[in-house]
Amino acid sequence: MAAMDATKVAGCFKDRTILVTGSTGFLAKLVVEKILRVQPDVKKLYLLVRAPDNAAARQRVLHEILGKELFNVLRAKHGADFHSFIQEKISSLAGDVAHQNLGLENTRAQQLFEEIDIIVHGAATTNFYERYDVALASNTFGTAHICQFARQCSHLKLLLHISTAYVVRLQKGQLLEKPLELGQPLKKGRHLDIEAELKLANEFRAKFMKDHSGADSSQKLEKVAMKELGFKRTMDALIVASYEQRLPCFITGSVLDSIPGDMVVNAMMVAMATHYNDVGAQVVYHVTSALQNPLSCNLLGESIYAYCLINPRVRDDKRTIIQHKRPILFSRYAYFYTYVVLAYKTRLQVLYAVNYLLLRGRLTEYHSKLNRSLNYLMSTAKFYAPYIFFKGCFDDTNLRTLWGTTGARHGDGYIFNFDSSCVDWRLYLFNTHIPAVLKVAADMKKQGRA
Repeated sequence: MAAMDATKVAGCFKDRTILVTGSTGFLAKLVVEKILRVQPDVKKLYLLVRAPDNAAARQRVLHEILGKELFNVLRAKHGADFHSFIQEKISSLAGDVAHQNLGLENTRAQQLFEEIDIIVHGAATTNFYERYDVALASNTFGTAHICQFARQCSHLKLLLHISTAYVVRLQKGQLLEKPLELGQPLKKGRHLDIEAELKLANEFRAKFMKDHSGADSSQKLEKVAMKELGFKRTMDALIVASYEQRLPCFITGSVLDSIPGDMVVNAMMVAMATHYNDVGAQVVYHVTSALQNPLSCNLLGESIYAYCLINPRVRDDKRTIIQHKRPILFSRYAYFYTYVVLAYKTRLQVLYAVNYLLLRGRLTEYHSKLNRSLNYLMSTAKFYAPYIFFKGCFDDTNLRTLWGTTGARHGDGYIFNFDSSCVDWRLYLFNTHIPAVLKVAADMKKQGRA
């Protein structure tokens, strides 16, 4: 690999036309901002967003991307010229990767076929409890549609596909940075027919709607049923295997393979610059931290507790301080489940009986609220169990080689730093991650989404 100093990396994006999918998502927003900041001479960024028309797409880009605090540095840099700069560099596209040609009008698609130099594909649902038909359309067929679209781009030099790490399911041992062969299953002896899965989802939905036609809450019931179908088709086997093998559970001794988002973006940009002219090459990079600088669940729990002690939170009345207790750590999932049943579920059942037998239902609303909270806790534990129990280790040989091309050491001010060994997890959690999570939670609560 050629040496990749910051000037070469930034220079790769000069006069380039780039298509970004999933542009309202976390990583894609970081990519857009970073490119505009380090290379103002980028020719054009096309941002694909789901919207009924181009006007609605522009509004989504303005409010959900450019309107975020993330772009304050660019606003300060360009001052009064910020809006004209954005208008020149960014173009919104109303479309959806779930459709052929990304749902674009034919004339628009033909135009892009002649313009695009780079595609950054980040459109996907990362909701663990997504409708099965929606997840298939976005994550599976969406990627196929992007590949079909890319083949028609006459000047395309590079397609970068971003994926979550845990598409590998419950593989064990060292997981190498190598592409899968077309049609190769993740597990020997298993075969997955995607077309058959989509047919199954559609038939299930049609039958469900037929059986529940006329019901006042049929749409809500359908949504829940499709989510449950997705969970059964993708998650149940993982959770049962984890429970039966009595694997060590959250939190004691476990390691979280986490990485700050800006480091992922930096690695993406260096990789794009490195492989820009590597026609036909398929290179996989695991942007991870577990081998170089593991984050333990113990440290995460202690950091959250310490943060809440120093920065006490208050209830909705703005006066009552929430009393935080040190997190209870469990070495097995069975212990966690037993504790929840004894400490919470049994008490709720007693409250339910007392409420109806002695209090004539005066605490019904209070009981329902507590029950919803408990169900949410158990659902969250159920969804995350396969990842907490994960026994694989992501190899990062390719990533370390890529980092070596930068000539940087331990970050040392390099603007495309992705060396996870330089992260002080305690400081990062306390000063960045935990405050950000609380802010997002507060914003969601204000919007009625919590």
